[in-house]
Amino acid sequence: MAFVCLAIGCLYSFLISTTFGYTLSSDTKTDVYPPQDFEIVDPGYLGYLYLQWQPPLSLDNFKECTVEYELKYRNIGSETWTTIITKNLHYKDGFDLNKGIEAKIRTLLPWQCTNGSEVQSSWAETTYWISSQGIPETKVQDMDCVYYNWQYLLCSWKPGIGVLLDTNYNLFYWYEGLDRALQCVDYIKADGQNIGCRFPYLESSDYKDFYICVNGSSEDEPIRSSYFIFQLQNIVKPLPPGYLTVTRENVYEVQLKWSIPFGPIPARCFIYEIEIIEDDTTLVTITVENETYTLKTTNETRQLCFLVRSKVNIYCSDDGIWSEWSDKQCWEGEDLLKKALLLFLIPVGFISIFIVFITGLLSNKPNTSLEMNFSTMNEEFMFQETWY
Repeated sequence: MAFVCLAIGCLYSFLISTTFGYTLSSDTKTDVYPPQDFEIVDPGYLGYLYLQWQPPLSLDNFKECTVEYELKYRNIGSETWTTIITKNLHYKDGFDLNKGIEAKIRTLLPWQCTNGSEVQSSWAETTYWISSQGIPETKVQDMDCVYYNWQYLLCSWKPGIGVLLDTNYNLFYWYEGLDRALQCVDYIKADGQNIGCRFPYLESSDYKDFYICVNGSSEDEPIRSSYFIFQLQNIVKPLPPGYLTVTRENVYEVQLKWSIPFGPIPARCFIYEIEIIEDDTTLVTITVENETYTLKTTNETRQLCFLVRSKVNIYCSDDGIWSEWSDKQCWEGEDLLKKALLLFLIPVGFISIFIVFITGLLSNKPNTSLEMNFSTMNEEFMFQETWY
């Protein structure tokens, strides 16, 4: 009996070892290598980089399988990775070249090819740094770019801290659609130094990453380059609204109206901010989406003024810049109008009474003279008749 139990135990152990042995053997057979020749390539687009690789070795056993790749990348120092699953051998994206870039990639085999579980390779990793010259303080300071009225891009900056007078800066830009990076051709200058750039018309540049590099040169020291990325629709500063009007709707309501700013921006893309001033005191600032606003008033309001400014809304951009404020438009309250009317009517009334009085005097004077002349003539006639 003991022999039988021992045999059964041996058989059980054999089955377990056979099963695990097969599993280990299967795992060994389904090992996969990471992609080859993984690298980050800079084509000269000021931050738009190519990540590319070659298929892993030993894929002969998986010719019928769809091989995928899990790609992760980020700027060094960032807390989060961007993750992409792709079947291609390359990927493109924009990076901040002021910092380094790190990326890693691995091969994925789907469960259909690996006995029911996905197989992943180890990671292949790479990094990329732009060659830096000069100390960070020599970079341009306070870089500011504004896309005026969705038509004209203007960027401005200040020279680096402590740079020599012979230091000058040059701006280059690129966006998808250009075959190469272009240099600014219309610089804004101050004391012989470039401090800004007026861009030409930028065709098909909206809703794309816009890349800028500002580098510099000096005979006595290297100058650190600066890199910037933004999208033009997010830095639009429109014109202020025009044709402001105030209309008294009824005893308790005043309607404010204005027209959309002039230019190519569609009406659906605007949001407005209204500043309302009642009797020289700022009452409230309100944000609205339409070109009209009805305001509640009281009989005590003597003067009501308002200003409006505009901005591109969230339906057309992720961000924007408020326009300048419009000219002020005012409405005078009824009490003030009554006082003004009285001040006007009282003098007019006195003048009218005076005119009537003078007219009456003038109209009576000729009649009196005529009567006096007639009486004199009558007396003379009677005297002559008596004499005869």
